[in-house]
Amino acid sequence: MADEVRNKQVILKNYVSGFPKESDMEIVTSSIRLKIPEGNKDAVLVKNLYLSCDPYMRGRMTKRDTPTFVPSFELGKPMNGYGVVKVLDSTHPNYKKGDLAWGFTGWEEYSLITSPQLLIKIEHTDLPLSYYTGILGMPGVTAYAGFYEVCSPKKGEFVYVSAASGAVGQIVGQFAKLMGCYVVGSAGSKEKVDLLKNKFGFDDAFNYKEEPDLDAALKRYFPEGIDIYFENVGGKMLDAVLLNMRIRGRIAVCGMISQYNLENPEGVHNLASIIAKRIRMEGFLAGDFYHLYPKFLEMVIPYIKQGKIVYVEDVAEGLESGPTSLIGLFTGRNVGKQLVVVARE
Repeated sequence: MADEVRNKQVILKNYVSGFPKESDMEIVTSSIRLKIPEGNKDAVLVKNLYLSCDPYMRGRMTKRDTPTFVPSFELGKPMNGYGVVKVLDSTHPNYKKGDLAWGFTGWEEYSLITSPQLLIKIEHTDLPLSYYTGILGMPGVTAYAGFYEVCSPKKGEFVYVSAASGAVGQIVGQFAKLMGCYVVGSAGSKEKVDLLKNKFGFDDAFNYKEEPDLDAALKRYFPEGIDIYFENVGGKMLDAVLLNMRIRGRIAVCGMISQYNLENPEGVHNLASIIAKRIRMEGFLAGDFYHLYPKFLEMVIPYIKQGKIVYVEDVAEGLESGPTSLIGLFTGRNVGKQLVVVARE
């Protein structure tokens, strides 16, 4: 008989309107047997190693009347999201004890996963496992698909990335540089702007918080206009970008973090630019492109090993730091990809 162990969990206490607070979440301790209960076919029991803090999770903290692409969290239940896990027990033919995987798991120390199709087995263990919450996981696929598939970039094009030091933006900028594009990013602090220019190799970068007029700022950095905009922010930034796009410009809409905590999202006024400039603007989800994952790894792993792509993480220790880390995304507290270490194997 497997003994029960304690299982620390982060649960959602209240549905959120406006800005989320730490008190909307709670750390509780339950217990779990480290053995899959009888009758659970095709399940895995995992130890959670790393959890990913992602902006889309904010939408799941609100009770939605109309369904979106991911359901709301259940009150009183552990939150869930992307993470890196180690298999402790399996009744699934594709997984055995000791296997590592990334994908959807609970915000807790141990999880029973009854739909392991939401996991992807980790074959390359010679890179940091935490990278599977970021550059080798969902954010990496997002950057790859959004840039190459949605934007169809060409050498020499002018590329603008907002939230450029975040999990996705830092990779997009480096892909664009490797492609021979001119790349400018924006971020919300001097430290992040320095990172963009000195570590990620962007051609230029600016702190949007210091720009009273975003339209003027973009004209300064892109006197000839923007071919590709990788959209992570929305609102006023998108409005200014539309005025600065070039003819047949492409906008990949990945996220709109400036809008997630607003009761009434801001309007975008310059949409008529789409007509005259024949702009193509397309929203996308990483999940639409997971079939390209092997192709993506084939490209990105050599780049990482050769030091042609670098990746910066903001690592918080312990499951207890989960709520603070998640909320920090919306004030720009994190520098790089925000993740939480639950256990180091």
